[in-house]
Amino acid sequence: MSPEERSHQEAPATAPRSLAESLRTRDDASLSALLRARPDLVVPLPTDLTQLAGRAATRASVLRALERLDRFALGAAEALAVAGDPASYDELLGLMAGDGGPETDPVTAEALPHALATLREQALVWGGDDRLRLVRTARELLAPSPQHPSPTGLGPTVAEATSGMSPGRVQEILATAGLPTTPDAVSAVGALTALFTDRARMSALLTTAPAESLEVLSRLVWGPPYGQVTADPAPHLRWLLDRGLLLPTAPGTVTLPREVALHLRSGRAHRHTEPLPPVVEAAATHPPGTVDATAAGQAYTALATVAELLKDWDEGGPAVLRAGGLSVRDLKRTAVALDASEPVAAFWVELAYAAGLLASDGEPDERYAATPAYDEWLELPAAERWSRLATAWLTATRTAGLVGGRDAKDRTLSALGPGLDRSPAPEVRHRVLTLLAGLPEGASAGLDAILARLRWERPLRGDRPAADDLRARLARWTLSEAELLGVTGRGALSAHGRALLGEHPEHLPAVGPAGPGDKLPVHRQHHRPAPPEPLTAEGRAAAAAHAARLLAPLLPEPLDHVLLQADLTAVAPGPLMRPLADTLDVLADVESKGGATVYRFTPASVRRALDAGRTASDLHAFLAAHSRTPVPQPLAYLIDDVARRHGQLRVGAASAYLRCDDEALLTEILADKRAAPLRLRRLAPTVLAARTDPAALLEGLRAMGLAPAAESAEGDILIARAHAHRSPPRTPPEPVPDGPPVPDATLLTAALRAIRAGDLASTAPRKPTGSSSGEGDPPRTTAAETLATVQAAVLTGESLWIGYVNAEGSASQRVIAPIRVEGGFVTAYDHTADEVRTYPLHRITGVAELADEAT
Repeated sequence: MSPEERSHQEAPATAPRSLAESLRTRDDASLSALLRARPDLVVPLPTDLTQLAGRAATRASVLRALERLDRFALGAAEALAVAGDPASYDELLGLMAGDGGPETDPVTAEALPHALATLREQALVWGGDDRLRLVRTARELLAPSPQHPSPTGLGPTVAEATSGMSPGRVQEILATAGLPTTPDAVSAVGALTALFTDRARMSALLTTAPAESLEVLSRLVWGPPYGQVTADPAPHLRWLLDRGLLLPTAPGTVTLPREVALHLRSGRAHRHTEPLPPVVEAAATHPPGTVDATAAGQAYTALATVAELLKDWDEGGPAVLRAGGLSVRDLKRTAVALDASEPVAAFWVELAYAAGLLASDGEPDERYAATPAYDEWLELPAAERWSRLATAWLTATRTAGLVGGRDAKDRTLSALGPGLDRSPAPEVRHRVLTLLAGLPEGASAGLDAILARLRWERPLRGDRPAADDLRARLARWTLSEAELLGVTGRGALSAHGRALLGEHPEHLPAVGPAGPGDKLPVHRQHHRPAPPEPLTAEGRAAAAAHAARLLAPLLPEPLDHVLLQADLTAVAPGPLMRPLADTLDVLADVESKGGATVYRFTPASVRRALDAGRTASDLHAFLAAHSRTPVPQPLAYLIDDVARRHGQLRVGAASAYLRCDDEALLTEILADKRAAPLRLRRLAPTVLAARTDPAALLEGLRAMGLAPAAESAEGDILIARAHAHRSPPRTPPEPVPDGPPVPDATLLTAALRAIRAGDLASTAPRKPTGSSSGEGDPPRTTAAETLATVQAAVLTGESLWIGYVNAEGSASQRVIAPIRVEGGFVTAYDHTADEVRTYPLHRITGVAELADEAT
């Protein structure tokens, strides 16, 4: 059913008298649309349509529904709030399009039925086109008052503004305005209202107004409608006050009556109605291949950065603050290690955390460490590793852009700390990417255009400036983070980025006309497409797999070789295979990163490889096998020289001792002033003792340019292997939902069935029994009366209305058709549950026959 058809669906023979009656006229498709649009109505499940209507009119639920309207639909609701109650469709059209109606504003006139259908679908408006009623709570929220000005800028009506005025003063205003006096104040207010709503008479009255008076009206006409006057107002103000064109609301304060403002506005409730959303146009266009290649390059950089971060924390990362999160100092150190700014480093840290690759270890001296899932992640192909990160980013509510800001208690928000969850984040990310996907391939959009579209779809409420709008900040962060992650390239959405949305590009909605000559119908241009159903876990996995398949051919293949240089460096012209990269990380230090990584060999790095159990021959063979160039002689000499001295000195545990077969070398060490902090003394020609622990002794000797080796109690050399510290298995942080989740089809079907059945039980006509405490209350009968009535219904096949209390003590009303009674139980077809059930007779509190019209 189209929105236009739904806008006229409420035309029963008898007009509904309440929202509940209006809901009863809806079909299942319409009720399903309501529950999808306002999922908070399902939790907990209403027992019937009356309870559903009551919940739909609560302040919290109405506020949530209003905040999810687009600018034009919200404008229509605001117009109804200042219209009569009830209002006709023509009155609403006049408030939106002005006195000229469709002739002067055809675009607004064509878009209004769709907006009204949206308000009806969400149960904010009910009634036929001749009696439109805004839900009372919505009217209270949107109607003007001195404390809460209307978004329309309109003030109170004449009747509201004169409610505290003396009858004599009202009669004086009538006389000055050229109207005859009336017998009472009510008719006087009616006469003044009739004057202000009569276009011809109002125009004639204003032609006699002084120019200064018209200037005052022009300043108040679009709001705010309130102004200040002195006890002795100027003549041009007195002219307005005497004729009721300005009415006092408090001492020294006057207001422009709503009817006068609408005349000056030519009947419009809004200065700008904005029936069409701002078109997001392409700001720049690049070849799609260039976009995909740029995004793929950044995706590879993202993988390398996350791996570098977790490798740096492999043996235990920074300590966890007492309040949770990283300290400012640790974030700065991480930024330096990643060669990135602190906000970018915070993004990578939060991304690894959202993907479940990073967590606290839970030890007494709690620190951050990689999780076991990180090791599994490393074994995946590069494209799948990227899809894991991108999917985690797209669905996470943690917002790295908030790091460094302040919370409500003026406390600094730290990376990995509490307070970073923002529920709208996933929706905004998805919406921004969808807007980019609606552009031609390779096209990027300007930030201002995207922000304008988002603000039209979810207009700001209240007096918040645009700079404080969370959705605007989320959109800015989304664009920068998508570029860092490789979802976009040069500001345009990549092919694998489109696949990540779970939609094929040809099925994505256009955000503007396809070409200069194309023009869509207004109702199709007006509304953004309905939000897609949330992807299930299977859907997200399928989208991630599709994105990985598109990205895989664009990523560089891992290499199994390097280029050795004579200056003791090795150049990796691309990404290296993991075994080669892991060994090089031990044997050499990374000097520079980029498209090609440069490693430098130093005595310390070679000694590190020897400490890890490699021998000189192992290192020579490794370099010869993985170098496309001959092994330079200086590098071979460096390895042999360090290996010749490695282990010549042996450090063991006494407090610590030092032994060496070369007595002259020990004598030289004792004489060296740099050894004084070690407090060495000779125990034997080949053994020195130290008053420090073995680790400090090793570091001290290495600082002197020596290559000592640690040994065990048995005299064997200890191999120093890196110790990978891991946290216990951790699950990724759960996103914080923005209200109840949208119910799926199964839940909607069950909910509608229960609500319909409960409504049947509560509204079915009953024969009077005299035993109910009030209309609609469950019947009360004795056990004997209950048994007799049920047995009679078995014989006649009639349905009964019963009150029932289950084993948990919950009371309910049901409509049943008894089938048999035996053993203290009644077996019946339950119309409420739409199935056959058995009920203990002692739990039936009462029974009544249904009226003939119900059967």
